[in-house]
Amino acid sequence: MSRRYDVAVLGLGAMGSAALYQLAKRGAAVIGLDRFAPPHALGSSHGETRITRQAVGEGADYVPFVTASHRIWRELEAETGETLLNACGALVMAPGHGVSSHHGKPDFVGRSISAAEGAGIVHEVLTGAEVARRFPQFLNLAGDEKAYYEPGGGYVFPERCLAAQLGRAEAAGAEIRTNCAVVGLQQDGSDVRIDTAEGPVLADRAVVAAGAWTAPLLGSPFDRLLTVRRQLLHWYALADETAYGPHSPVFIWMYGTSDTEYLYGFPPLDGSIKVATEQYSTTTSADGVERRVDPSESDEMYRLRVANRLASATPEVVQAAACVYTVTPDRGFIIDRHPAMDRVTVVSACSGHGFKHSAGIGEAVAAELAGTGGTVDLSPFTLARFS
Repeated sequence: MSRRYDVAVLGLGAMGSAALYQLAKRGAAVIGLDRFAPPHALGSSHGETRITRQAVGEGADYVPFVTASHRIWRELEAETGETLLNACGALVMAPGHGVSSHHGKPDFVGRSISAAEGAGIVHEVLTGAEVARRFPQFLNLAGDEKAYYEPGGGYVFPERCLAAQLGRAEAAGAEIRTNCAVVGLQQDGSDVRIDTAEGPVLADRAVVAAGAWTAPLLGSPFDRLLTVRRQLLHWYALADETAYGPHSPVFIWMYGTSDTEYLYGFPPLDGSIKVATEQYSTTTSADGVERRVDPSESDEMYRLRVANRLASATPEVVQAAACVYTVTPDRGFIIDRHPAMDRVTVVSACSGHGFKHSAGIGEAVAAELAGTGGTVDLSPFTLARFS
């Protein structure tokens, strides 16, 4: 413990790398700790691409985060020369009649439209017939679908985003220790002590952004609030990539009434298309999750969700991967002080829709810890809502 830090950031995935970068930019003496060497494929911040959309159907409280994130990605692109954000457009579609839900929010398309109108986000409202004309890669539409199209949406490259932020953080003076597991955390007065496999680290404050490892590290109340779910990503070969045309958006396609009757996907890259869905019935753990994707799982995904919906997609699996979602009871985020350690801020449980917000959340958390005053209201993300 030869050096004391202003802030220690535990976990350097989406949220941790963003917080570390923003704190280092502000001149704080910071250290980032991770049990692996990010970017890696063992948590939630990988898989080549992640959807971003500024009108967030999960709630208007999220809009400031993703808006800030888009600005930050562009700033990082200018600084690093790396491509981080592809604004190819985002399409969110649901049945034109009956009920539908996504991330626990009914009428998700309507909520997205309302968020766009409230924040002045450029968008269009389309029917299924209009979607079919503009984007013929989507097959077997009923014609009466209700769709939200956001031309400024698209996708980010998660591994590149992490690498860019960690690189800029280090350039600004942050210390980064990878392959360094945190085994304990405690606060004594104004001291926060982080016990690691390499010895203790002492800091004035700590940010815990450990994702699926948060509950095992912190215990109560997080052990009863956070659930880890295994999710699968699939890349299928395309018979004809030109079927998607020059302007192919990312998409969220709700075709049934439940949160699991949908699929999401991306424009073609290198002759294949990446698609996925979500499941909320089977739990796992950060260290116990099955990381291998059985070929039968990709076969089932293709048969039930892809074959009759996406033009030119073949059953040939180019790649498959597993990731983990850490989910709260209301599928919202937690951004709050630890109830028993007021110098520890917990930033975790992104419930499957966090990466698009991560850069903005890192900025908001850094502003709060630096005492410079942020413009984003963090009160909707406190632990108090679960009490």
